[in-house]
Amino acid sequence: MAESLNLRAGIGMTSARTRGRMIERLREQGIKDEIVLAAMGTVPRHLFVDQALESRAYEDTALPIGFGQTISNPYIVARMAELARHGEASQGRELGRVLEIGLGCGYQAAVLGKLAREVVSLERIAALVGKTRQRLRELRVNNVKPKHGDGMAGAKDFAPFDAIVIAAAFAEVPHGLLAQLGDGGRLVMPLGNATQTLCVLERQGDQFTERRLEGVKFVPLLPGVA
Repeated sequence: MAESLNLRAGIGMTSARTRGRMIERLREQGIKDEIVLAAMGTVPRHLFVDQALESRAYEDTALPIGFGQTISNPYIVARMAELARHGEASQGRELGRVLEIGLGCGYQAAVLGKLAREVVSLERIAALVGKTRQRLRELRVNNVKPKHGDGMAGAKDFAPFDAIVIAAAFAEVPHGLLAQLGDGGRLVMPLGNATQTLCVLERQGDQFTERRLEGVKFVPLLPGVA
């Protein structure tokens, strides 16, 4: 994989202009956090998809990554990252440790890694963890820790988290994961079954506030590991 990624990275240098167009589109779609936009512009999305799909990497669409999974469209990655950094009143903050549930191909984890000191990312599919760990290593994304595990259980050994970002839908609010948030931490997730809404829960002491935002479409979170 190292050789193929290096070759694709060389070819992909021409995609800097394409990434620039993606950033402008994200601005038009309402993403305001310039730190998030800079992260999105830095991470080469084309290296997180199969080479056959590389030409579509910067389109605003989800793409298949194998194992029945997809890479989320750029807007939703940027939107969830922005919400992880911003509360109702805050202007954005530095993130220490972040938990991601749904490592997938590693793209969202790499973006979060530009915004946080450390990212712990859980994935239930062992083969996908191995493939993505190798990709992140080759791309020198050193502050993301891919873990094979059940996302419903979270990662208590690494808690508390400044943010938890979930890339699969829960039918109801996962109270066990809320307990792993630090004070002031935010959980960003799709909530619902057939109809899903992007939801942010913010912790202040023992109290939680909830905001429900735009409609989204994610695969459901499955329990256990594979």
